Amino acid sequence: MVFAELIHTVSDTNYFPRELSWLAFNGRVLQEAADERNPLIERLRFLGIYSNNMDEFFRVRVADVKRRILLKKYHANEQEDAEQLLHDIQHIVLKLGERFNKIYDDLQQELRKYNIELIDNFKLTDAQAQWVRSFYRSEIQRHLSPIILSAEEVKLAKHLEDNATYLMVEMTGANKAEYAIVQVPTDVMSRFVELPLHLNKSKKKGRFRRQIILLDDIIVHCLKDLFDGFFDFCEIQAFSLKLTRDAEYNISDTLDQSLIDKMSKGIKQRLKSEPVRMVYDAHMPEHMLKMLKKLLGYSSYDSLIPGGKYRNFKDFIGFPNIGHPSLEFPAMPVLKSPEFERHTTSFEAIRTSDILLYYPYHSFNYFTEWVRQASFDPKVTTIKMTMYRVAKNSRVINSLLDAVRNGKQVTVVVELKARFDEENNINWARRMTEAGIEVIFGLQTLKIHSKLCLITRQEKGKTVKFAHIGTGNFNEKTARIYTDMSLFTCHSELCDEVDQVFEFIQYSYKPFQFNHLIVSPTWSRPKLCALIERETSFATSGRKAEITLKINNLVDEQINNLLYKASMAGVKIRIIVRGMCTLLPGVKGRSDNIQVISVLDRFLEHARVYVFNNGGDTDLYISSADWMTRNLDQRVEVGVPIYDAAIKQQIMTTLDIQWHDNVKARIIDKDQSNHYVKRGNKRSIRSQQEIYDYFAQLQQSTQAGT
Repeated sequence: MVFAELIHTVSDTNYFPRELSWLAFNGRVLQEAADERNPLIERLRFLGIYSNNMDEFFRVRVADVKRRILLKKYHANEQEDAEQLLHDIQHIVLKLGERFNKIYDDLQQELRKYNIELIDNFKLTDAQAQWVRSFYRSEIQRHLSPIILSAEEVKLAKHLEDNATYLMVEMTGANKAEYAIVQVPTDVMSRFVELPLHLNKSKKKGRFRRQIILLDDIIVHCLKDLFDGFFDFCEIQAFSLKLTRDAEYNISDTLDQSLIDKMSKGIKQRLKSEPVRMVYDAHMPEHMLKMLKKLLGYSSYDSLIPGGKYRNFKDFIGFPNIGHPSLEFPAMPVLKSPEFERHTTSFEAIRTSDILLYYPYHSFNYFTEWVRQASFDPKVTTIKMTMYRVAKNSRVINSLLDAVRNGKQVTVVVELKARFDEENNINWARRMTEAGIEVIFGLQTLKIHSKLCLITRQEKGKTVKFAHIGTGNFNEKTARIYTDMSLFTCHSELCDEVDQVFEFIQYSYKPFQFNHLIVSPTWSRPKLCALIERETSFATSGRKAEITLKINNLVDEQINNLLYKASMAGVKIRIIVRGMCTLLPGVKGRSDNIQVISVLDRFLEHARVYVFNNGGDTDLYISSADWMTRNLDQRVEVGVPIYDAAIKQQIMTTLDIQWHDNVKARIIDKDQSNHYVKRGNKRSIRSQQEIYDYFAQLQQSTQAGT
């Protein structure tokens, strides 16, 4: 890729800048769009994922860098570093954008080979143009309300929504030019419109070519219809643009507002917050661009990024497959859990043994079914759950509502500050409160990021607790595309400590002690540091010492320093990281014993696993926490030890499969240049498929044994 020769900021020989590491991660997403081993439609969708990621990067990461510069929070030398970092970010983003445009052009050519064509308004036949105009009038026009820019004092930034797609229109004639902004209404209709087949005169091998036109092009084609009669013009033209805003907002500390009201106000504030990026059609005339910059109040610290004709490629995540099924990833039927399947109720299954589910290979329905059964089970008395991100139509929450109707005591800890899911969580919080669920908003200064569910039953006169501790959200949608692990257990000490976490969230001033769980913010850092230092002491004394990690992000100076120290002592460290990694592996004399890879494929790797050799008596944890300062010190996170030997072996096997991936794994070196792991003459190993096959074999062997 582009990183080794582009980055100026890596003057520190100990750490890689986290923002640039994030760009390296999104560069790996772009590699997936370019990878011819992926089905064609999926490659287009990876462009959408890349674009969506980049939007969030500017809303969060770049906005933070800009604040560092503009608010002058740091000393002069750090201020200068922030400016250089912003320069590097902009430079790399432009280079990635060039690569993006080349891939998109290539994919359009590939689509034509499969009788699919993306056409614009200039390629329409007369019959198609007539149909497009009719479609515009009947389906699109009612959604358009242009913003007229006749007065230069218009505060345009206040009127443009974050990450919406806009067209800047110029009308010229005998009088002075008139300008307007038109929003493409992708919020109410699909951006991709297939033209009727009977109007298509393009044939290939005796077959009609399926043609798709974007809403943008339909609106451009019908601009005259939109403005005719209101303005006197001879010529009219339009160019696309998109604005990205700072995702941060301030929450008032006044006591006369509920937290929900404060969050609602904060979300509205985000919509009006400062812009940090404008992406625009590179063919936009200079005088129009100059006018836009003035209306938006752009400074030298804001990112102005020229691009192709279309903006907001995130919509391509939902690009329709109107061709052969082979143009998408083949379906992976969800696997059954033998442990759940062999019992009548979920509680019987969990009481028999701990159970591991690995999504999306296993069905998320086992969790929703467990909660559904709890909602009417006469023996169930209480249900407690954390809620970070849930589906808009959540079966889980609906079951909790049913539980209240059945007289259960239900407590839900709702994280209102789950970035970009605040509005959905606010709506659910209101609905649950109205239904009688005890809704807790946790600690105002800490995000509740743990994935916990605790169900209490009365069995033979005794109180028995059943717990879920996982790495991912209780979200039916993401459970189909994120890889996550869930542990179901009725281990009494683990369940009691899960109950303690809920108590800590409500009464953080009380003293607590966790002997099994790794709980942030107070207990994670010392526990993890002790586990790393224990391996270091083993290596120092000449004993075997190993650490294996699977995490999304590795961004913490103290942890990195301890890993460097462990490496220098001889600890063998293997890290599978999806996103940011500020640690520099493979540096002679410091990190020789640290190897890092990253796996990107059809599913988003999201599970967190920590493994410590412990002199042969392996300690293994799954957790909701990445190794970042925010996760260790500023959130409520929970990691759970795996005590069941069979489950521990299953997880170790999946880690080993991923470590030997030679199809979708990249080597993370000190330059983060994203080179694929070389296969050589070894058998091809695509870890996500191999893991699916592994659990499928376990399912078959278990069924055969019964």
